[in-house]
Amino acid sequence: MKHQIFPSYCSCFNIFRVSVTMIEKMELLDVDKLIEEFESLTKDAGNVQRETLKKILEENGCAEYLQNLGLNGRTDPESFKACVPLVTHNDLQPYIQRIVDGSSSPILTGKPITTISLSSGTTQGKPKFVPFNDELMETTLQIYRTSYAFRTREFPIENGKALQLIYSSKQSNTKGGLIVGTATTNVFRNSQFKNTMKVMQSQCCSPDEVIFGPDFHQSLYCHLLCGLIFREEIQFISSTFSHSIVHAFRTFEQVWEELCADIREGVLTSRITFPSVRSAMAKLLKPNPELADLIHKKCLGLNNWYGLIPELFPNVKYIYGIMTGSMEPYLKKLRHYARDLPLISADYGSSEGWIGANVNPNVPPELATYVVLPNIGYFEFIPLKENVEEAKPVGLTEVKVGEEYEVIITSFAGLYRYRLGDVVKVTGFHNLSPELKFICRRNLMLTINIDKNTEKDLQLAVEAASKLNTEEKLEVLDFSSHVDLSTNPGHYVIFWEISGEVRDEVLEECCNCLDCSFVDAGYVSSRKINAIGPLELRVVQRGTFQKILDHYVGLGAALSQFKTPRCVGSTNNEVFQILCNNVVKSYFSTAF
Repeated sequence: MKHQIFPSYCSCFNIFRVSVTMIEKMELLDVDKLIEEFESLTKDAGNVQRETLKKILEENGCAEYLQNLGLNGRTDPESFKACVPLVTHNDLQPYIQRIVDGSSSPILTGKPITTISLSSGTTQGKPKFVPFNDELMETTLQIYRTSYAFRTREFPIENGKALQLIYSSKQSNTKGGLIVGTATTNVFRNSQFKNTMKVMQSQCCSPDEVIFGPDFHQSLYCHLLCGLIFREEIQFISSTFSHSIVHAFRTFEQVWEELCADIREGVLTSRITFPSVRSAMAKLLKPNPELADLIHKKCLGLNNWYGLIPELFPNVKYIYGIMTGSMEPYLKKLRHYARDLPLISADYGSSEGWIGANVNPNVPPELATYVVLPNIGYFEFIPLKENVEEAKPVGLTEVKVGEEYEVIITSFAGLYRYRLGDVVKVTGFHNLSPELKFICRRNLMLTINIDKNTEKDLQLAVEAASKLNTEEKLEVLDFSSHVDLSTNPGHYVIFWEISGEVRDEVLEECCNCLDCSFVDAGYVSSRKINAIGPLELRVVQRGTFQKILDHYVGLGAALSQFKTPRCVGSTNNEVFQILCNNVVKSYFSTAF
């Protein structure tokens, strides 16, 4: 039976790999064929996983890291798990640093690593170096094509353009001569990316000079301007994260009249200073008073910018980007701009590699799940209902519906049994491959005593308390948190940026609501006996979270990859100081 199954897997695997090199020759992707290949892979998920691990170990068996662990050429999962330990980034950092410094010997992979990705740095306070290679690029494109196939089946698009709010930071070279850039930059600058976008009918309406512009404020302005110029052709709007889309249209609220003036006169505003960007935009921008009048009229006709996106772009079919996890808080504002346009959450991955594709685009983002593609890496899962340090990881097809797990990934780019730090819940199976719902990051935890509150718990508390601002017609624009141990007892601090002035009595009520909304038993009992002090709500002035974004971009992060840090700890002191230096009001809970 196994011999009958393996050839079907191998053919699917090779089709996906070969299609990357053939992609320029294809007019359009064959959606039905892509879905058929995906179904074949997931129906044979167990065997595909064994073959994927075998391929990874065969390609990288000569690497120093694997050699030292005594695998001796064995490629079966049992030997792999017996010899190779679970690791975190800190465990692999010395090996990665040697690669960064220019060592040409096979350290983590058989073939040399030529490119390094920088993580966003918003979780730990500083970016991590992560190996990036051709195989990782291929898995990226496979994920893109798979989700595109299912998305297009539900929401067919014509051969138009996309308003892709994407930004590329600079690539540089390490002292060892390797190219280093953010993960999104390494993808956007890869020649295969643009080819894939063409066959996916997803060509960005903005020229490369805008995407790769040296200043993201100027790039954002030009993205919006390009979108308006091609407004009738825009089929969908996307960015890596929903935050970037919300940020773009909040910016539009401020600059729309200037955009109209540019279109009316056919002359680009002086705020765009980079010659390459100005030159590229000059080729697109022609005097068009009729379009300027139309946009002006539509903007004046909106009530608090509700439905802005469909008014500006009448042929948009959907809005697409990662909308789960730390991006969920932006959904309310995004729906305000989108009116009844579908919001589709993009795929599940990280700087370290991809995990799954969203093959159910009709599901609202809050319920989005991701089917693991069994040939893009080897996956294991640590059960979280048991003691994590003692729990034995289980394989891809061994997970149980309803249980929560920490994800472990073995990639083609030199990460072996790597603890990703993500907590997921198995909601079901697509054929034999699990459907995962992202829950939270394990290390983003508010804890002082016996309390354990995750990023999701923080998000729910903020949602509950922010509803008290509804009568004031104000919104919480962004938020973060901190565990303050300088007081005795320690207490939670929540930072809020609000869209306007709120009465003190309302904010005092919000503060109490935040405190009561943390329902973790350890927190509640600790508050009752004063083992944890009253929660503190600190309101920061407008623009504070923009300063945090600018701080990360200044460190080399790309706006496309930015995630607001939800819990600011000791490793993130610069961001903590930005928050503290911009506090305008502070309130302590009286709820307990």
